[in-house]
Amino acid sequence: MPAAAPLRGAVEVLPAEDELHTAARFRVDGTETVLPGHYPGFPIFPGVCLVECTHQGALATLPATAKGNELAAVESTRFTGPVFPGDQVEIAMEWKQTPAGAWQCRARLSTGRGPAASVRLRYGRPAPAPEAAPAGEAAA
Repeated sequence: MPAAAPLRGAVEVLPAEDELHTAARFRVDGTETVLPGHYPGFPIFPGVCLVECTHQGALATLPATAKGNELAAVESTRFTGPVFPGDQVEIAMEWKQTPAGAWQCRARLSTGRGPAASVRLRYGRPAPAPEAAPAGEAAA
């Protein structure tokens, strides 16, 4: 299913240290459509867009045994510094499998000024689709 993202630019995946330590980056172009309405006259990149950058980077770097998983939860976010047009956001991701078998991505985002955010996302297997009721029968 196609999804809409608030980002115009692309998240670039960087060479990985290993499968559990991955990285990506995103350049905040001044033409990002979210900028004009977010604090008019003082453009700042919204926190939800930092979460989206992390999610796109995470999907592109899922460990091999986690392929097919999808976003199950945004477990936590902490925004620690502003991100402005022209900034390059560096995203360092660490992967860990939970005891329940899901995968957790812990990301640290930074710009040239220092830390910008920390984001923790959880990925799991998609829920099975509900069974359709046979024709002519009402669903319970």
